[in-house]
Amino acid sequence: MAKSPHTPEFRAKVSQEYLDGFGSYDHLAAKYDIGRKTLQQWVAKYKLYGIAAFINKNGNASYSSEFKVMCVEAVLSGEGSVDDIVAKYNISAREVLRCWIKSYNANRELKDYDPKREVYMATARRKTTLEERKEIVNYCIKHHRNYKETARIYDVSYSQVYSWVKKFDNEGEDSLVDKRGCHKKDDEVGELERLRRENIRLKRQLEEKDMLTELLKKVQEFERM
Repeated sequence: MAKSPHTPEFRAKVSQEYLDGFGSYDHLAAKYDIGRKTLQQWVAKYKLYGIAAFINKNGNASYSSEFKVMCVEAVLSGEGSVDDIVAKYNISAREVLRCWIKSYNANRELKDYDPKREVYMATARRKTTLEERKEIVNYCIKHHRNYKETARIYDVSYSQVYSWVKKFDNEGEDSLVDKRGCHKKDDEVGELERLRRENIRLKRQLEEKDMLTELLKKVQEFERM
């Protein structure tokens, strides 16, 4: 889960203020400069678990495939809304459950999650739409560029998220368009275009080398834990 800038004590305090009737969601959200939806999630969890709901555990939460399916089916069967189920089962974020639901509806397997090395070392790359890539990049940037958490939530690899964010930083939203298979071969274009493509390939190789170096550093950090 992306680390919250707010302490457990602060989240509990604001939640209690709402429950004690010191302000509406909109009033307290504006007063403390937090999102209304965020505050609603805090209150829902606080009512069930107290301040314990906000205590950070060591490492990321582990979720079994059976647990994921149970939570998804709870929403789809009308047992509760996404926010209700997130609070009831103390899921780390509503985006996590939303992505489980997307995968479930797309008939993709909801797998067990190993929080240590799975995302960093993942090599499988599922196909994504342009809208998905935009959503993933926006989520990652909004949540302090937590590539690992973003990859876990959206069921993609760490390297995919890292690459998309880097492209977005350098070239903007248009760089997220998948242009594979839509251009002429090198021997079908002029010398200037071939040189441009070669330059792009060399830049990509350097980026991938930097990415690999960072990935290896992350793995080494985990292995020392």
